[in-house]
Amino acid sequence: MKEMAQKFRDLLSQKRNIVITTHRGPDGDAMGSSLALYNLLTNLGNDVSVITPNDYASFLHWLPGNEKVIEYDGNETLANRITNSAELIIMLDFNSKNRLDKYSDSVFSTDAYKVLIDHHQDPDMKIADLIFSDPNSCSTAQLLYEVLDLMNLTVNINQDIAECLYTGIMTDTGSFKYNSTTSKTHNIIAKLIDKGARSTMIHDLVYDNSSADRMKLLGHCINDKLLLYPENNSAIISLTNEELMRFNFKKGDTEGIINYALAIKDIIFAAFIVEREGVVKLSLRSKGDFKVNIIANKYFNGGGHTNAAGGISSVNVHETIKKVEEIINNYKEELNKKK
Repeated sequence: MKEMAQKFRDLLSQKRNIVITTHRGPDGDAMGSSLALYNLLTNLGNDVSVITPNDYASFLHWLPGNEKVIEYDGNETLANRITNSAELIIMLDFNSKNRLDKYSDSVFSTDAYKVLIDHHQDPDMKIADLIFSDPNSCSTAQLLYEVLDLMNLTVNINQDIAECLYTGIMTDTGSFKYNSTTSKTHNIIAKLIDKGARSTMIHDLVYDNSSADRMKLLGHCINDKLLLYPENNSAIISLTNEELMRFNFKKGDTEGIINYALAIKDIIFAAFIVEREGVVKLSLRSKGDFKVNIIANKYFNGGGHTNAAGGISSVNVHETIKKVEEIINNYKEELNKKK
């Protein structure tokens, strides 16, 4: 890591045209990391652009530098022109080309030097020229902080950068409750607070900033769409596209809904199934040693972490529920280990 960090520092020793990008459907870690690095590299005098494959939740739009983000969807000509002129492309919070969706062709058709910083398991080792990968890190934002520390650049972290990094770490640890949270995580968070990160404000902006429609959608999920399988310590919540439209769905409105299923006593596996624009996606969560990344990869062409993963279903919501029920039965022995 130290050797690679020095190589990265050497790359940044001259001012460059830089593109920062992240995965489709960026979450708090993706945008927190991207905008933290955007602010830092811009302050160092580089010409930096953040390009996301598509849009993201409005509760992340307060992040410093958000107004400069270019969404590839709808801005293809501009994004392609900027990408083609980039000397350095820094990719954050993903480890395979397909996570960039339609923007992938633009990124990987350039000769720009590519750097990857990511905490997901099993990275594609051919995706970049320089790869910082640590699946044990709770978030890409934490790993980014560690890389900056090795590069002796944490002295350049101001309040804006600290708040972006704090957001990334906070959201990817479920407000520091996931078992990926370590003493190192809390030490880094303490340093970010010392740099000016306003923890209460960040929590309020991310978690206590919901529209009335979003709260009604959550109520519908809990009251009407929650399926419990107590004999196998499992739960499923599902939503169709029609239901999303009924509650005036906005990007980010389904964020965190799966955690309500996992919060039920004795539930150690939860699946959230949602249909959007003809595509059925799954979010899988678990507690303890039950590995949802294996299920995501085996059944839904997806992946992720041990306790948090996702994938895509090739059938409709109703059939996907049936498929998850079959999976629950197939894994009943593992799901009942703690009974």
